[in-house]
Amino acid sequence: MAEASGLSVVFLCQHSNLSSIAATFAAKLGPAGAHIRAAGVDSVDLDPLVPVIMQEVGVELDRSVHRVADLEGESFDVVVTVTPSARRYCLSSSGCSPDARSPRTPVFAGLPICVHWNLDEPPRKGGEQVQLRYYRAVRDKILQNVEGLTGQGTLTALIGQRRRWEQITDSCHEGLIAHDVHRHIFLFNRAAELITGRARDAVLGRDCHVIFPGGLCGAHCSYRSPGKPATSLCTHDTIIATPEGQRVHLKVNVEPLDLAAGEQWGSIARIVDSTELDRLCIELGQERGMMGMIGTSPRMVEVFDRLEHVGATDYPVLISGESGTGKELLARAIHMGSRRRGGPFVPVNCGALPDGILASELFGHVRGAFTGAVRNRKGRFELADKGTLFLDEVGELAPPSQVKLLRVLQEMTFHPVGGERPVKVDVRVISATNRDLRTMVAEGRFREDLYYRLCVVPFDLPPLRQRREDIPLLVEHALERVSECSHTVHRVDGDAMEALLAYDWPGNVRELLNALQFASVLSSSSEIKRRHLPPEVQTAAPAVPAPEVWLPPPPGPRRKLNRAAVEQAMERAHGNKTEAARILGVGRATLYRFIKAELKARSD
Repeated sequence: MAEASGLSVVFLCQHSNLSSIAATFAAKLGPAGAHIRAAGVDSVDLDPLVPVIMQEVGVELDRSVHRVADLEGESFDVVVTVTPSARRYCLSSSGCSPDARSPRTPVFAGLPICVHWNLDEPPRKGGEQVQLRYYRAVRDKILQNVEGLTGQGTLTALIGQRRRWEQITDSCHEGLIAHDVHRHIFLFNRAAELITGRARDAVLGRDCHVIFPGGLCGAHCSYRSPGKPATSLCTHDTIIATPEGQRVHLKVNVEPLDLAAGEQWGSIARIVDSTELDRLCIELGQERGMMGMIGTSPRMVEVFDRLEHVGATDYPVLISGESGTGKELLARAIHMGSRRRGGPFVPVNCGALPDGILASELFGHVRGAFTGAVRNRKGRFELADKGTLFLDEVGELAPPSQVKLLRVLQEMTFHPVGGERPVKVDVRVISATNRDLRTMVAEGRFREDLYYRLCVVPFDLPPLRQRREDIPLLVEHALERVSECSHTVHRVDGDAMEALLAYDWPGNVRELLNALQFASVLSSSSEIKRRHLPPEVQTAAPAVPAPEVWLPPPPGPRRKLNRAAVEQAMERAHGNKTEAARILGVGRATLYRFIKAELKARSD
């Protein structure tokens, strides 16, 4: 039976006596080339009577018995649980600690065929004759079971069934990852290998949180404490890093597994690589909350490039920039691009809180801590647990508050106001300021140690006057937003665009949006002219030569896009989306939305 070469079978029982009998018979009667193992859950101390009863039937006992823990890293085609206790062990994986230093369980890794015999354990009491009678009876029963397992092609048929199941899972385009209640992975299909960059053999049987630090589910994980069962379907986005350090955006769907009636047995996750789609969404400014982050200028490209890399870490971020440049939008983009995106994003304006109540806002308080504290109240740090805390206007913190914040950032542990027990949290801190903190440090108005604690990854958002070439793109997207709140405004004429490009925009993107909202109120048509703009914008003189800009096409009948027309236009435009949109007679945002929808349809 050469086709069975490489077949791997393990027999399990509590103390290895019965599994050694079964493995000896299977090695004698089974197919050539099969690898047969005997294992004990608790011990491998063979009863001296076992070799005796095997010699009675002319068979030399194979004494190469293993503990289950000794089988680390091995996977099996067939797992035979000889006794009920061994079956319970397999169902619960209770013999393997979920600790990262423990060996990985080999029992169900790779979804082997499972056969249960349910033979009685050896009696604990009685003399040698009682023991002999038991072993002779169970020996004959095991021989019958082995003959049934190996005879008439039964074992080969079982292996064929397993191979078909592997082919089915490996043919799926979605990655499939399943683990038991102790987070040990027992299913990892071919698509999961390609998406995560991890080999199946290196993953099977190991703790999910060891393979994917923080887990695939982040704050949604029902198994942060191993053994806690999942309760419902969970759908979310996350980011992981491949072993080579490449960031991969994932869409994850997790649902509990019920392999026994009424018994939670683990979870199965379906994963899809959305890296390219998410990158395109960010590039085109279509991600929710990213309007103020749109731009193709060198300064903004630099911001986007750093944003692309910062999500894979939990390092503190400090965002500097003038008012209205989009610091909170960038903070939210960092949060949404990180593995914490399923957790809370909690903003707090440090400049709006008096120093006397800042500690209560950040760290919470207990009932009776001060007048008016009628109940326990969580602070912003605790509310942001497993997520991101955004400290806006951090440069406004008074020295006493700076000291309190520094202590918390060092240990992520604090005492609520009036509380005696410390609270430990898992929070990423993103700070923002429109001040020059380096100058404040030099002048002694901001603590140097706190500055370096906050500024591990710095971002500097440029003011709008330093990236005027982004104004036409910002205007186009702003008009879509304006049109949702008033009559439809399609475009800004050339004279008005010159005024928008000439103005210095001290209020930055926020002021630009306000100006367009103001102009939409005065305009009775679908076009904004210079006279509709705020007076200070109308009279602006060009500070620098206006960059070459692209203006949306004039209003007219909208064309319905289709794949063939878009592909033809892209070919004529040599891949330039701006030129393709002009050829199609639609706005760039319309073309971008169509491309995004097409990419999503293909990924589905």
